[in-house]
Amino acid sequence: MLRLSSVLVPLLLAAAPATPRDGIATLSADAEARWVPFDLTPGNQIRFAMTLDGKPIVAVLDTGVSYSVLAAASAATIPARVVKGGTATAIGGKVGIGWMPTAELTIGGLTRRGGRVAVAPLPAAATGSADAVDMLVGRDVTGAQALDIDFAARRFRLLPSGRMPFVGTVAPLSISARRQIYESAITLAGRRLSPIVVDTGDGAAVTLSAASWRATAPHDARTTTTISFGLAGSTVSTLTIVPTLTIGGLTARQTELRVEPAGGFSDGIGVAGRIGSGFLQRYRVLLDPAAGRMVLQPGPTADRPPLRSTSGLLVRVEPDRLRVLHVMRGSPAAETGWRDDDQICAVDGSPITAAYTGSPLAAWSIGAPGRIVALRLCDGSVRTLTLKHFY
Repeated sequence: MLRLSSVLVPLLLAAAPATPRDGIATLSADAEARWVPFDLTPGNQIRFAMTLDGKPIVAVLDTGVSYSVLAAASAATIPARVVKGGTATAIGGKVGIGWMPTAELTIGGLTRRGGRVAVAPLPAAATGSADAVDMLVGRDVTGAQALDIDFAARRFRLLPSGRMPFVGTVAPLSISARRQIYESAITLAGRRLSPIVVDTGDGAAVTLSAASWRATAPHDARTTTTISFGLAGSTVSTLTIVPTLTIGGLTARQTELRVEPAGGFSDGIGVAGRIGSGFLQRYRVLLDPAAGRMVLQPGPTADRPPLRSTSGLLVRVEPDRLRVLHVMRGSPAAETGWRDDDQICAVDGSPITAAYTGSPLAAWSIGAPGRIVALRLCDGSVRTLTLKHFY
């Protein structure tokens, strides 16, 4: 259920050193065969294992990060080597950062020697998991390579730029000189929106700035609200489903779209919006900015309509309860007085346990309209909720 609220971790480092040292990245001769397995976090991000200075760590693949970020609390962080200074722009505002030199990092067939990483807090809330990750791997590591992401098989690999390992629809892709992140464009309601950040670290599907939405919104759009979490806090956005949008020559149907409030993250970094992994996972994806292209091949879920809440409760799963993070505007929950931080200990008589996530019980919040769900709060009271479509 947290995946419906999608956690976001776009991050733009605003104060990199004057001459940032990215180190030297090389690919092994067998890089094409060196697939890296991954799983998706509850926040919809690509989580995988890698090594940093000889230590095994857990990372998120994040093309929305200009410089890779190491968690301040990671065992791989050496506080005595961290030089403080600078800020980064993130969901929710600014975060302070430091910089730490690194000797070697390895991901699949790629090895980077030298360079440095930013150091900042990476709370577990940034991925929606109980456990935080050690690192966000960004543009400085992957940008000179072609990145082949096979979402259906839950694996990715790094290839020499220019490789075309599969056939698909081509869209433009570049790394902006100013922001140093992956960028493309989309067309919505006949209007081209650019630049659009291609952000594998963003768990949502497509997010637009308030100005981009005003320029393209249909008059009859049904909207609600949702909450997003970033490294600097949370933000409430408008949520809707758009019937079609176009990327290059690809037309995507029934796409979940978020609209940030005015002055949000997209406005702050000067972009029209973002494409996140909630959208990209419907395809096999090749990101090759050095060759100027993104390639999208429809996967088995490409035409599947997005999941929609019929309850209006977005929750975080805790060991023995569900904690309400947001009550969606116009939803059954909003109409019956639910509030943020309400706590649910049982659904239809079944207690919340460690096995809840991924179990059939967890689907109650997107159940069939008309179903009546009995929710026992942790104070012992019981509330019923009649599910319905509301956006």
